Amino acid sequence: MRKIIVISFVSLDGIMQAPGGPEEDTEGGFKYGGWVEPFGDETFGNIMVKQMESTDLLLGRKTFEIFASYWPNHANDWPGINDVTKYVISGTIQKSDWENSVFLNSLADIENLKKTSGSELKVWGSSELVHLLLEHDMVDELWLKIFPLILGKGKKLFTENSVPAAFTLTESTVATSGVIFANYKRAGKVKTGAIGS
Repeated sequence: MRKIIVISFVSLDGIMQAPGGPEEDTEGGFKYGGWVEPFGDETFGNIMVKQMESTDLLLGRKTFEIFASYWPNHANDWPGINDVTKYVISGTIQKSDWENSVFLNSLADIENLKKTSGSELKVWGSSELVHLLLEHDMVDELWLKIFPLILGKGKKLFTENSVPAAFTLTESTVATSGVIFANYKRAGKVKTGAIGS
């Protein structure tokens, strides 16, 4: 069974859209693309190197197309990115010139992939795919980078259709920039109770 890890840059109000640059994703009139850049520091860089360690990727179509247009020619900045398998969930594209790209058509394909042996599957960006995985309780870990910003309108990490689930904090770091790096793993069902009882 392969572990699915969702890695996300997220604002205080849950926005995950276009962290990397102004033109990355302007859908819906989003104006704040590149909101991560001002917070880069040594801590941020070290954690990114760790999180970018070579492992297979599971991506949505839009994120895949962004990655495929950039990373094949910048592989020195992400060692192993061209060598790992990139699994892409898409109903519109079925081939790519980027080596080691495999296309999936449905949730059932992801479920079957998860049952195979192999490395963990890291999900970068891919908001629609993340929503699908959360709706079907398929996320094993969340690696969140929480930024001290409110962005208002934009694509959110969580939706009202996410399956209620409990998580345990496994690792955390706070950078001098105020960014909180928090890794969580799945920990059963949500428990409730009355305060003070």
